[in-house]
Amino acid sequence: MSTMIFVNLPVADLKKSMSFFEALGWHFNPQFTDDTAACLVISDTVHAMLHTHDSFRRFTPKAICDAHTTSEVLIALSCDSRAQVDERVDKAMAAGAKPFREPQDHGFMYERAFQDLDGHVWEMMWMDPAAVQ
Repeated sequence: MSTMIFVNLPVADLKKSMSFFEALGWHFNPQFTDDTAACLVISDTVHAMLHTHDSFRRFTPKAICDAHTTSEVLIALSCDSRAQVDERVDKAMAAGAKPFREPQDHGFMYERAFQDLDGHVWEMMWMDPAAVQ
């Protein structure tokens, strides 16, 4: 079995967050989704658990930061092409995301980033496979 990752994120409005990520073309696993948390399926091995604040507090004694003003994590996802980077970020912006910074073009790598409805930063990046070798 491949290693899987489950990024856990607090969200202010679970239903709005679910609609936002569905607008990006992702879906939710109903088996692990209820009124307090939702399992966002990004790929076979990458998931994000979106939690209401009450649900998130069950997993940590620390205060929940305001991701609109504090950096907590940068979530970077690879894309198959530069066009897919633009497509995903453009969909996010149309669904209500805010830009995080200017696109970064390093020739062998291209990335754009957005902030979701709760301020979490999502970076979409493409790297030329020839540069990896």
